[in-house]
Formats: sequence, structure tokens, C-alpha cells
Amino acid sequence: MAEITSALVKELRDKTGAGMMDCKKALTESGGALERAVDWLRTKGLATAAKKAGRIASEGLVAVAVKGSRGALVEVNAETDFVGRNEAFQAFVRDVAHVALAAGADVDKIKAAPYPGTGRSAGEQLTHLIATIGENMNLRRASVISVDKGAIASYMHSALAPGIGKIGVLVALESAADPKKLETLGKQIAMHVAAARPESVSKDDLDPASIERERNVLAEQARSSGKPPEIIAKMVEGRLRKFYEEVCLVDQTYAIDGESKVGAVLQKAAKELGAPVNVKAFAVFKLGEGIEKAQKDFASEVAAARGA
Repeated sequence: MAEITSALVKELRDKTGAGMMDCKKALTESGGALERAVDWLRTKGLATAAKKAGRIASEGLVAVAVKGSRGALVEVNAETDFVGRNEAFQAFVRDVAHVALAAGADVDKIKAAPYPGTGRSAGEQLTHLIATIGENMNLRRASVISVDKGAIASYMHSALAPGIGKIGVLVALESAADPKKLETLGKQIAMHVAAARPESVSKDDLDPASIERERNVLAEQARSSGKPPEIIAKMVEGRLRKFYEEVCLVDQTYAIDGESKVGAVLQKAAKELGAPVNVKAFAVFKLGEGIEKAQKDFASEVAAARGA
């Protein structure tokens, strides 16, 4: 029996796309013979994952996990909406959110972290799932937020099951107030974030380049009115305030009551709870956002088939 070295395991993994633990087992079962190990993986359905890697995955699920003063949000994609209803896939997405709580938001670190109860890493478990279910999948992104004193609140819009769905939100409230009461407020703000989709907590958190770009566009629009420079300057500042109301959380109209500003809601809560309340951070993931979905061209498919 040939020695099963780490280099041999890596070679098999590169060749098949199977997980490290599966490759090691295949080599053990095959006496260290590489091609026999490939065949062993193929018979187990574990050598097919690599072939699926090029297919677009824009469906799937978002999951949220909260533990104490720390919360994690992850998005795992698959090719079809049907997979989102698969219990094994749901369990993986939920578990990966909990892995992210400890590993942080770096996707590579999450993939390298141990996946509970399997002896595999999270990345290897994903490869195993790809082979088992038969679709390309991808751990696309993660976000982790925390607060030193306060509460982390979460909201999942149209949840398929607890903690998993299509739009997930985390909100970190910084305050010395009662954490339970903060969680209630935080969930309402998270619901607002899901609906209003702010870009930042306040204008102080906006990218200065983004503000300058918006200012330049507004100035160019105002100049076309032909008004004097001093009027143009006032027009630009007024339109910038409107811009902040659209993209900054504290300046937005609160979706819960439709009239208050979120900043005013926080000030009112501070008086009621007996301590200042601030939104330290928030995170929101909408499933498939920004992924270019495959557009099938029937005529091109027919032409390609004829050419073949």
C-alpha cells in the first residue's frame, strides 16, 4: 500500500473537487492508488462537485445567528429555488451562520473552520452537499457585528424556518438600557432596515467620495436651471438633505409608524429606557442581490445543437 501523503490527498482533491476527508478515505480504501481513488469517489457521487462549479448559483438561503452580544449573517447560494426547501441544505446554511459567529466574516476562514459533527471543514461539508444534492452551491458572503454593551437584534423576512429565509437583517444597539427591551426595539429597526434598505447609519458613515459624487451631480442639475450661484448652493444643500433621508438610517422615515424619523425614535426610546440608545451597526443581505442570473437564449441553444 502506497503512503497516503498530504500531497497525494491534495492531488486527488484537485483532480475531483471532493473534500479533503473524503479524498483521504478514498485513498485509504484504494490502497493509495490515485485512479482507483478517483473511481471510488465517483461511485460515491463525490467526484462530481467540481464539474458543477461553473454553473450560476443565484438562489439559496440567507441565515442569521445571534449569541449574546454578537450576530452573524450568511448567504449560501444554489442553482434552483427548490434546493432552498431541502432540509439538508437548510441545516447547512443555519449551521454555517453559527460557524461564522466564531470564525468571523471572512468567507475563507469560515470554510476552513470545523463543521459541527462531521470531522470536515465547512468548505468540505459544502462540497459534500454539492455532490449529494447535485447542484452547484457557494458560500457567497458573511457579516458579523457585535456590541460591547447593548443588544443584537435580528429579523428574517418571509422566513422558511427559524433563522433562514430570503432577506436577513442584524442590528446592533449600543446602550446601557435593559437588553430585553433593546432587543424589542432592535427588531423593529431591523424590520425597517429590511424595508427601507439604508446604506449607512448616518451621513458620518457614508463614503466621502459617494457624498462628493452626489454633490457634483446635484450641482450640475442645479446649474442647468440658470439661477444665481448663491441660489444654486442652497438648492444643492437642500437636495443633499433629501439624499441623506433616502440613504441614512437615522434620517429615514420610520417604516413602523410612517411619520417619525428613525433618529427621533431612538431619542424617544432613550428617554423611556433611561439611557442613550445608538445604532452601532447593521447588516442586511437580500438573497441573490448583485448576482447576474443566467439568461437562456433558445435560438443560440438550437444553433449550438445543430453545430454539434
